[in-house]
Amino acid sequence: MTTPNPADVRRLEIDGAPATPAQLRQRALDGYGHFTAMQVRGGRARGMALHLDRLDAATRELFDQGLDGDRVRAAVRHALAGDGTPEGGLLLDAAVRVYVHAPEGTPSLMVTVRPPVELPATMAERAQSLKSVPYVRPVAHIKHLGGFGQAYHRRQVARAGFDEALLTGPDGAVSEGAVTNVAFFDGREVVWPDAPHLRGVTMGLLEPRLADAGLPTRRGPVFLRDLGSYRAAFVTNSWGVSPVRRVDDHDFPLDEELMTTVSEVYEGVPWDEI
Repeated sequence: MTTPNPADVRRLEIDGAPATPAQLRQRALDGYGHFTAMQVRGGRARGMALHLDRLDAATRELFDQGLDGDRVRAAVRHALAGDGTPEGGLLLDAAVRVYVHAPEGTPSLMVTVRPPVELPATMAERAQSLKSVPYVRPVAHIKHLGGFGQAYHRRQVARAGFDEALLTGPDGAVSEGAVTNVAFFDGREVVWPDAPHLRGVTMGLLEPRLADAGLPTRRGPVFLRDLGSYRAAFVTNSWGVSPVRRVDDHDFPLDEELMTTVSEVYEGVPWDEI
């Protein structure tokens, strides 16, 4: 699966207006901030409330101020609407990121719009290979800027022929993927690693809904040495849900029943108005 090019930005606005060179220069030199990433289809996004809660909580923690959800929605809608020209008209399908800085002490929103990401149609085509690396993100519960460690390890594992880095702590405790959450299935329930991690929006949408589909979930410790006790694994992020086919030298068979259930639950999540 091809990773989208983060430089393929079609629109970039700061506080509802085209970004100026001075604003971009300021943000290029300011690594203190946070963001959220969403896929938009038909002008809607899944888990909008979770995105807004994430942005508000992180803004309070980093900048001691709240962030109004209506302001975020308006900024995203404005960026999607464009400038009214045929080249800059309304975009109903897109990949959107909302970044929060506070260069003047007040939270400032930068919205980027890129082409949408579509996962391959079949689970077999989506299946990911993960290589474990000894790294845990600092302040892991915030989707913060400055992801050098994640980017470095993703590049290294890609050179080794893997799709994603699996971040691990002391004693091989699994935390998360570099850009994903990871879950393991022991044949009875889904286990989400409880080591420090970012609770992704897709994880947040799935976790309370899987039990209603007959698939209990829990959080608990997961160690590399115990991978053989799990029947299957999958990863989640803003793009959707994909099975894991391998972690290091341990192969996971594709569990069609599991992935059908997980996929159906995710696809059943409604798209929210922005």
